[in-house]
Amino acid sequence: MNSQTLNFTIFCVGSVADHLKMNARDVYHKLQSTGIISDYIVPCYDVLHSFSKEYIVEDLIAYMKKKGALA
Repeated sequence: MNSQTLNFTIFCVGSVADHLKMNARDVYHKLQSTGIISDYIVPCYDVLHSFSKEYIVEDLIAYMKKKGALA
């Protein structure tokens, strides 16, 4: 993972945590344990980073629900 992708991943974790009013560590563990970081955020960085923060957060929350990370 290069520094741009790492920074984007950190941005995603923090943004989702803020939106859900959750601890960033808990969000990171949910994203990591369901493979969302390695299977979605990192491979799709080139596309995702061009969208708005609101779109990215809503997209990730929807995907977390689909993967069972959120109720």
